[in-house]
Amino acid sequence: MSMHELSLACAREQVELLSDALEALDALSVSVEDADAHTDAEQALFGEPGMPAPQSSWQRTRVLALFATQEIADEALHVLRAQDFFSHCEVLGLAPLPEQDWVRLTQSQFAPVPITPTFWIVPTWHEPPEQASHLIRLDPGLAFGTGTHPTTRMCLRWIAAHASGMGPARVLDYGCGSGILAIGAAKFGARDIDAVDIDPAAVESTRHNADANGVQLRAGLPECAAGRYDVVLANILATPLRVLAPLLSAHVASGGHLVLAGILDRQAAELQETYAPWLALSVADSEDGWVLMAARRP
Repeated sequence: MSMHELSLACAREQVELLSDALEALDALSVSVEDADAHTDAEQALFGEPGMPAPQSSWQRTRVLALFATQEIADEALHVLRAQDFFSHCEVLGLAPLPEQDWVRLTQSQFAPVPITPTFWIVPTWHEPPEQASHLIRLDPGLAFGTGTHPTTRMCLRWIAAHASGMGPARVLDYGCGSGILAIGAAKFGARDIDAVDIDPAAVESTRHNADANGVQLRAGLPECAAGRYDVVLANILATPLRVLAPLLSAHVASGGHLVLAGILDRQAAELQETYAPWLALSVADSEDGWVLMAARRP
């Protein structure tokens, strides 16, 4: 028996009410998308990183609800039609979804990601490429940082390019997310690594991923970061990076490196100015409108 998808269109004001009603009527999942997607009327709902979203939803919104059977979907639609607010909604369709192996389909969308020709991020269900002399095993969805975002790739490229200096380096991954940068540093020889995040779920994810990759590190909340480090990595966003400037700079040892990401091109000059009392930042890499900034303490 295949699942059925009910597609509805509604105005911005109805989205929350309609979504709540669908969930109460036994929808397995409810998703919301721009009804004008791929047309001239399409709206970018979310602004730039670190900025508030301009609206809570699109002007014309499509709401998709997944039901276990057609009977449940029909019953839900029957109940919805009786509601006052539903007069502002439109039924776009109700159709069966083809039978699929959803796990395999989801997995097939995540291929190995090259960082350099010899350094790859490989999901656990993939065979590593032959040329991968260094690899990180990481499954998508555990926490932010799966290697597919330019900011993560640039940080990992920096680590690979400075591998000779990793040696027994002391490394701090501040705002570790999935722990991917800390794991990358370990793969290139770092032996004393602290990975910290304000989110306990990220700390747990980092421990899980470190175990899966056979590397040793300490994961914890930000107060676990102590003393000075040869390399301090922070892939967050420009606003928290500005706030953290004195703290992160203070963690950089003499001769050590500070590596910052999550910064848009146009934010680079402001970051340089913010960090100037402590370290001289410069742009070390760029990709798709994002930059990597780095500094070395004399």
